[in-house]
Amino acid sequence: MSVEQVADNVDGLRWFKSSYSGSDGGDCVEVAAGVDAVYVRDSKAAGRGPVLQVGQDEWAAFLALAAK
Repeated sequence: MSVEQVADNVDGLRWFKSSYSGSDGGDCVEVAAGVDAVYVRDSKAAGRGPVLQVGQDEWAAFLALAAK
């Protein structure tokens, strides 16, 4: 599995938060799809916290397991 923390600017990505996330904050993650990878970050630290870069195949495998 290939997951790495990204240090470069990912502000140009379109981030999505789950519809299950409430509007009052809480523990949420945001996801953005890039050309070659999927990016994941903590919504409470958006823009200032770490961003993980996950390969598209690994992300698809994660979603398949999470759906079970």
